[in-house]
Order: sequence, then C-alpha cells, then structure tokens
Amino acid sequence: MSVPVVAESNIDGRARRSTTDATITAQVRTSGFRQASLGKRNKRPATVVFDAADLRREEGDLFSVNTGELYKYAAAIFGDGVSIESFVSDSPKFVFPEVSHKKVPVRRVLSISFAPQYMSEEGMQMQPDSVIVYGETSRLENINYVLTRPVDLKNIRSSVHGKVRLEVPSGVRLSADEVIYSMEVTRYVEVRAEVEIGVRNVPSNVEFSVLPSTATVVFKCVFPTTTDPVAASDFYIDYRDFANSITGRCVARSSGIPSTVLSYELEPEVFDCVVRNSD
Repeated sequence: MSVPVVAESNIDGRARRSTTDATITAQVRTSGFRQASLGKRNKRPATVVFDAADLRREEGDLFSVNTGELYKYAAAIFGDGVSIESFVSDSPKFVFPEVSHKKVPVRRVLSISFAPQYMSEEGMQMQPDSVIVYGETSRLENINYVLTRPVDLKNIRSSVHGKVRLEVPSGVRLSADEVIYSMEVTRYVEVRAEVEIGVRNVPSNVEFSVLPSTATVVFKCVFPTTTDPVAASDFYIDYRDFANSITGRCVARSSGIPSTVLSYELEPEVFDCVVRNSD
C-alpha cells in the first residue's frame, strides 16, 4: 500500500509544512473491507506531524525520516486498523525551507500571593523560557518578547506546577503554544535581631567608622530551623567599596549566612562612612 505524505514539524528556523511530499509504501495487514476503502481513498497527500527529533537533515533544506521511526506514525499515514508488516520504500525525504524567524524571551504574567510564612526562594520558572517567532521581517522587528496568559495563584502554601498558553502576536507563528511553569514553595520562620556592622580591609593608617554602627536584621529561615543565624552571620562595610564610592555611602556585605536562611533584610540598607587619616 502506498500513500503520499506531506510532513509538518517544528524544526527551528524552518517552515512548519514541507513544500514537497513523499510516497510511503508498506506491506500491511487489514480487513478486506478496510483494504477496499483504503484503495478507493482520495490520493491527496496525508498530512503527518513528525517530531523534529525524528527528522534528520540531509543537505540544504532536505530532511529525511528513518524508516525505523515510521512505525510510530503508522496510524497517521495509513489510518486506524492497519497493521504494518514492513516498510518497502526508502526513508522519505521532505523539503523544509528556511523562513524569517527571531528568538525572544517569554515574559510571565503573574498574580501570586502566599499564605503567611510561606515563600519561594527562586520564584516562578518557565520551560522553555524563550520561543522562536516565525513571520514576515516587518512583523518580527516589533516583537521583542512573548507574554504568557495570566497565571493567578492565591494563598499558596505548597509547590506549584502547570501549563500556561502563550499570547500569540498577530500574523506570526510560535515554536511553542504553551510553556510549563513551576515554583518551589517553602515554609519559613522569621528571626529578628540587632547586629553590629563591622569593617574590613581598612588600611593601617586610616580610621574608618560606620554610621549607624548597628542595624536590625530579619532572617527568613527554613522551618523548622536548627541553626541560630544571628550567631553565625557577620555584616560589614568593605573599605574598598567606600574607596570606590562617590557619595561615601555603602551597602553592607554579609558572610557566614547559614544555608538554612532563605533570605534576609537589613534596616537600614545603606550606611554613612567616615574616614580620618592617622598622623
């Protein structure tokens, strides 16, 4: 039995539909009635959607499908109720011409709130985080990103995942119609304390001080927490930051923060620095 086939696929930088068809021939087993109906079927090419991974580039715009991969597409080629004994024809070849395209990032449209004492350390992740846009050059010039449809999640207290469709700009085609989103959510406990702001890397002939000399820190720690983040952590102003600053005001650095700390906030965030050269 022979069937002409036009291929569709999602090959990067290529047309969605092949501009040529190929005849696929196979020895099949089916009922007499089914065989008769297949014999009378209109010989217009059947459209078969191939996974891009199954298309091997031969040269230029020419791509082929290995005969061994065709078994998974038997129903799409010959219809239901047909059992393939073997493929007789060689690997079918199709022409997928290059088309104008552009790779752009996916931007999330989110409305998210967490239950009290729950948070996400890394935020929402998207896969894929970029897509290829196909279309006329004049349209591509005005497309710098693609938006997701709104993701609305409220009072979250556990990790979430799902799929969300993309908003397709007018007159173009995307390499993906949807993306997978995921977000790890963790319960936390707050630890609040007053800490001293130290100094580091100060030259021996310089007196260097920080105002204010203390700050309030709020740690968000994994629940339950077994480590005292206050005792393990240091906050300081690096003299080299001051030397490179224009205003003489610096943001405090930290060291020794335990791995159980998801995040922290320091108040104030910026400190005034005073220097006096020793005689």
